[in-house]
Order: sequence, then structure tokens, then C-alpha cells
Amino acid sequence: MECDVAVLGGGPGGYPAAIRAAQLGANVVMVEQGRVGGTCITIGCIPTKVWVQAAHGMKDVQELLPQLGVRVTGASLDFDQTQTQKETIVNGLVTGITGVVKANGITIVQGRGQFSGPNTIAVEGAEEIRFEHAVIATGSHSLRPPVDGIDGPRCLDSTGLLDVTEVPKRLLVLGGGVIGVEFASIMRHFGVEVTIVEMLDRLIPMEDADASKELERAFKKRGITMHLGARATAIVDGPEGALITFEDSSGKGGEVNADLVLVATGRGPNVNDVGLEEAGVAFDPRAGVTVDRHMRTSVPHIYAAGDVAGRFQLAHTSFREGEVAAENAHGHDLEIDYASVPRCVYTDPEVAAVGLTEEQARERYEEVAIGKFPFAASARAQMYGEKNGWVKTIHETRYGEFLGMVVVGVQATELVEAGVIGITAEATIETLADSITAHPTLAEGVKEAALVALGRPIHLPPPRKPKVAAPA
Repeated sequence: MECDVAVLGGGPGGYPAAIRAAQLGANVVMVEQGRVGGTCITIGCIPTKVWVQAAHGMKDVQELLPQLGVRVTGASLDFDQTQTQKETIVNGLVTGITGVVKANGITIVQGRGQFSGPNTIAVEGAEEIRFEHAVIATGSHSLRPPVDGIDGPRCLDSTGLLDVTEVPKRLLVLGGGVIGVEFASIMRHFGVEVTIVEMLDRLIPMEDADASKELERAFKKRGITMHLGARATAIVDGPEGALITFEDSSGKGGEVNADLVLVATGRGPNVNDVGLEEAGVAFDPRAGVTVDRHMRTSVPHIYAAGDVAGRFQLAHTSFREGEVAAENAHGHDLEIDYASVPRCVYTDPEVAAVGLTEEQARERYEEVAIGKFPFAASARAQMYGEKNGWVKTIHETRYGEFLGMVVVGVQATELVEAGVIGITAEATIETLADSITAHPTLAEGVKEAALVALGRPIHLPPPRKPKVAAPA
């Protein structure tokens, strides 16, 4: 079988690459060993967000609706129905995207593929594929740290947890990154006793420090136990559950019992057993396939996109990387721009950010200004029953360049798009501050935060002037 472009992997990096290449007139073959859609649609972000929605439903019934005068008696979680709905949505999306791929004239080869040379891919049970250009989009897999007992029967990764048939009473989450905190938040709303053990000294440590603190406050208020700056030392399975021992940075030990342990300590690129050596493609087992900003590998006619390329492990980044790879395989000269990648955490409260964190901005610029608008002052947020959280803008003061935005609170993952567009357009802070936003909306928080940053807030008291000492 011969083609112009072969795509190895049908996930968020692969199928957009295949579709864009086909739109550009290429004869495309896509190899996928599982279902089209990859980890994100089938066993990752989509099924997880179905659980998130169920968690929000439980919270609404218990907290929001009574505030609005809507009384719901006898409400409970029907977990079987939650799982049924999860599979219904996943199956529908897989069917839909598979249909879109086929409608673009792309040949889907089912089976495990690996490069057998710089211009060939061998597929188990299928004809060898000869290509002019290729896109590697093999994704990633869950990692497990070297902890005694971590391969025990009660230790699951996110895929395993999504497949449970009943909600555990006690869950230990090993890792306070994005995956860990999302499941911790979900499970707490499901009525589970949740404990987080995180090796670093704060949750979501790669994000803005203020966002980490806000999330930690919310988790503490909801009864989630957190052991930060702590490292798991052993997991022992027993008849009453798993016993997890840990120690903090000072060497002080502790232990906790759980019915299940979620191992959420990161993901690694799928670079083994895909024939990268045979193709001559350079890669690092931990960092993934080596690519430039054109998504080109060390072999000029082979590209890589998505988690296997190692830059961001985000589905929406993978989409764009796949498109860029396909464009350049067609002879174009596109570069990927990561400056405006939104980073979203679907916890309660939600956390979303784009651009630089405050710490990063202060490291790179001499003069930085911050604007922060609390949702406690937002009429729309109060209608949601949410008074916690805020919108934070970050800009440099010499030219007013908008550098970043952080949102913590209800619908943060939707609101961050305003910041994405602002950074993409190289906007100034005045652009955000002088925009007209619909009232009452949560989006007003973006405008108001920018106004605060400029020292002219409308819906907050004026900033206090520094006290001047009386003359002696």
C-alpha cells in the first residue's frame, strides 16, 4: 500500500494531521491499533469530564439549588447510570470522528504499526505501507514511580479508575498534578474520603502560586486531606484495603488506609516498540521524539505531534501540532506557537491559565503589574452560588503588553479563552480593560481585573493610597 502521508496513531495528534493532509490533497493512510480518538476521547479527558459533570450535578443539588429555592429530596448518585452515560458519550464521539476521517477519504488501517524503515510502516495483519511523508502520533502512557507495592491490585491509573463498577469509600491520590486533583475533586463530590500525597510543596505546582493556594483552600474546606511535600514509601495490600506509608521532607513519617490508590504521577511518551530506530528518528525515552518548531523530526520527511513530541500533554495542543505537521509535510513553512496555549484544570473550583504566571513574568520583565477581581463582587458568580475565586491579569508596564491570565472559579475553563485571544493578538492590557462585556456575565471579571491592574476599577473600591508620614 502506497500513500503520500502515513499517520501512525489516531488520537488528538494523529486524526487532525490526517484530516488536514487530506484537505491539502494528499493520499493519506492512518494506522490505529485501538479506536479512533485515542486516549483523550476513549479513556482520558472526555470520560473524565463526564464524571466532572456528574460531580457538579451532585454539588448543585446539595448546595446551589437550595440557595435558589429549589428543593430536591432523596437525591443520590446512580453510579451505574453515570458510567452508562460516560460510555454513550464516548462511543458517540468515536463514531462521529471516525466518520469524519472516512469522509475525508482517509484509509484507516486497524492494527499495531511500527516503522520498518525511513519510508515504510509494517502493520500486524495488514499490508506494509510505503509513504513519502509520515506523522508520528503514538501518544503517551501512565507512569508509576519506584514505590514498593505500587503494582498491587488496589493501585490504578486514571484508565483503571474510570472503569470501576462502584465508588470506593476511601481514595488515596498519589500526585497533586492536574490528573490527581481532578479525580480528587470528583470523588469528594461523590462522597468519597479523599487523601492526596504530593511530593512537591503545593498542588498543581507548575501553575501560578496564587491558583495553587486557592485550590488548596477550597480542598481543605471540602474535607480533602493533603500531605504536601511528602513522598510515598510503600503500599501494602491487606484485607481491609491498602496501607500507604509516606514521609515528608524532614523525614517525618505518616500512613493512611484506602480502598483504592490512584497513581497520578505523570505520563511518558510512547516511543518504544514503534520502530523509531529503524526509521532513524531521534528520541529521548523520557522527553519523547525530538522535533523543531515545524514539528519536523531528525528525519526531514517525518514529523511528530501530540504527547509523543513531549512539549505539552494537552489534547488541544496536539490538535494544532497535527495540523502544523500536515501543512509542513505538504511543503508549507508553518511554525507552532505555544505562547497562547490554555492550561485547564477541571476541579471545583476550576483553574485555568494562559501565558506567563506571575512568577515567570517577574523573572522576565523589570516592571510587572497585576490586576485581580474577586468573584465575590460578581453578580453572575453569585447566581451560580459561587463567591470564591477570581480573575487575575498580568502585564508589563512599559508598553502595557498583556502577558498572562489566571482564573480560579466557576467556568474558569471557558473564561480563559478571552486571555488566549488577547495573547494571540498581542493585545495590551488596555484592550481588555476598555472592552465591552455583557452584563451580568462571568466574563466581566476579565475586564474588571484589567481595570484593577490600571488602577481604575469600576465595581471595586478605589485602591488605597499609601499613607504619607506626617512632617516631624
